[in-house]
Amino acid sequence: MLEKIKGLVAKYREQLLYLIFGGLTTAVDWGVSFVLYYVWGAAIEETVFLIHAANLIAWAAAVLFAYVTNRIWVFGSPRRGFVPIVCEFLAFAGGRVSTLLLQEAMFWIFFDMLGINEYAVKLVAAVLVVIANYFISKLFVFRNRSE
Repeated sequence: MLEKIKGLVAKYREQLLYLIFGGLTTAVDWGVSFVLYYVWGAAIEETVFLIHAANLIAWAAAVLFAYVTNRIWVFGSPRRGFVPIVCEFLAFAGGRVSTLLLQEAMFWIFFDMLGINEYAVKLVAAVLVVIANYFISKLFVFRNRSE
């Protein structure tokens, strides 16, 4: 039984690490968001701009955390040197911009227009964003260029 578990862990190592670090990235995103929601408190009710500002700040912190952890531990990027790493980061950030737009669209529709609780919207958006980010990273950012 233990050998079977070890085999499954070895087979799905990348996905498991992505889920672990994706969870931690989500914690960074949510932590920064919720602190800003709390700090700005009632002001969020007066202007929807602050909810979007909080999400943008949280997103930037999460992207930096995610890039480092994905590069080193999840996908083990072989790229070395300033230019290749900058190009890789820009591709990573570009992918994250696309999922930020998805998240912001969800906030615009469900929070701004429909008045659904920001925490509920954040939860649903997080699930969709984590899934989309995995495929963007796997297929476009950290793929082996010789494949």
